[in-house]
Amino acid sequence: MEKYAASIDDVRAAAERIKGIGHRTPILTSKTLDQMAGRKLFFKCENFQKIGAFKFRGGWNSVSMLSDDEAEKGVCTHSSGNHAQAVAYSAQKRGIPAYIVMPNNSPNVKINAVKGYGANVTLCKPTLDARKSTLKEIAERTDATVIHPFNNPNVIAGQGTAALEMIEDLGELDAMIAPIGGGGLMSGTCITTRNLLPKARLFGAEPKGADDAYRSLKEGRLLPQENPNTICDGLLTSLGENTWNILRDHLETIYTVSDEEVVKAMKLIWERMKIIIEPSCATPFAVVMSPEFKKLEGIEKVGIILTGGNVDLSKLPF
Repeated sequence: MEKYAASIDDVRAAAERIKGIGHRTPILTSKTLDQMAGRKLFFKCENFQKIGAFKFRGGWNSVSMLSDDEAEKGVCTHSSGNHAQAVAYSAQKRGIPAYIVMPNNSPNVKINAVKGYGANVTLCKPTLDARKSTLKEIAERTDATVIHPFNNPNVIAGQGTAALEMIEDLGELDAMIAPIGGGGLMSGTCITTRNLLPKARLFGAEPKGADDAYRSLKEGRLLPQENPNTICDGLLTSLGENTWNILRDHLETIYTVSDEEVVKAMKLIWERMKIIIEPSCATPFAVVMSPEFKKLEGIEKVGIILTGGNVDLSKLPF
């Protein structure tokens, strides 16, 4: 088997670091949603995680692994929101500085949360080039360690602990599905699931307006994200080399859904399960409810990772 950026041993080690710091999030079910989907659905509720998203896992794993000398200089990253909060929270927990670059169109709820954790926030134009160049300048000026949002092996290993907990709690699953932005969560999910449930089928979910992973898998080569346009603000980034290698080798397919389908799925979970999830988080459920997915045979039990609940309540899409 090809050597990937992170292994199942890395995921298990990350789980030990996270234990007692993060939450072992609940797995919820809904008979109504099972009936609508035509199969049993198990929702891993990372919207109940520290900072309100799964990103805490990779953030804490990475920050906790820094040496004392590295940590003293602080950490920095760029992120539209949840990874920013994860790194800021983890840095605060460790008592070190955090420098966060955020696009100026990030939801206010996320910007305010990052500042609330004591991080130094720099807003930039909402382009990947602006994010990268601003981060480079800050990293050079402060000598802080860059914690990449998804292409970092320690982040990938941390994100894989959500699937690890899910499989430990549930045992067998026929399929696992998660959303794809930069691919850190889906990569960690692939590594964990492939090792613990080798027969389980692995699927990715993306919005049609930010479908670089879908196009990449179809073409068999890494393609960049071009002018993303979707309400799923957590899924706007391109894949990285590390995440692409893992997704390419393990995903059966990636399904894309429209923003209308995402809003419908998001609303259904709010109404039926009485929990708050953000748009990015609704993509895998929107896929599971699609006619294409319902046609798949031999799948009875599906694990869905609900990634986060950091919604700007002043800008609800319904």
